[in-house]
Amino acid sequence: MKCPYCHHVDTQVIDTRISEEGDSIRRRRRCASCDKRFTTYERIELAMPVIVKKNGSRSEYESSKLRASLMLALRKRPVSAEAVETAIQRIEEKLLASGEREIVSGHLGELVMRELKRLDKIAYIRFASVYKSFEDVSEFVEAIQEVKKK
Repeated sequence: MKCPYCHHVDTQVIDTRISEEGDSIRRRRRCASCDKRFTTYERIELAMPVIVKKNGSRSEYESSKLRASLMLALRKRPVSAEAVETAIQRIEEKLLASGEREIVSGHLGELVMRELKRLDKIAYIRFASVYKSFEDVSEFVEAIQEVKKK
């Protein structure tokens, strides 16, 4: 670790502590050259996979886009904000657990539909109608019958 004062590369850890939340490590360091002390923090960095769209383009995963899609489908439906956040967390955990660097948008859409089916059947139908590009009423009927079965 470089010293932020003299930029010397030889620093010594003199104290290490885990944060109260347990999600980071605080280290006090001393520079061997200028003898000044400074603090560094070590945290886990999780990288979400890149989303590969139908046209082959790639974009960074954005939690805000996922939230906006869910909120649009759930508009005027009796679902709490807490339930939406829990659904987003489940989707993000599944994305991280996959270990993949890239995920096709279709897979993300399927994860969203699963969560919406769990949260609210009407929101699920709304999302599915756009996601699956329903062309006629029979496709709506099929989706509704699928929801009724379960």
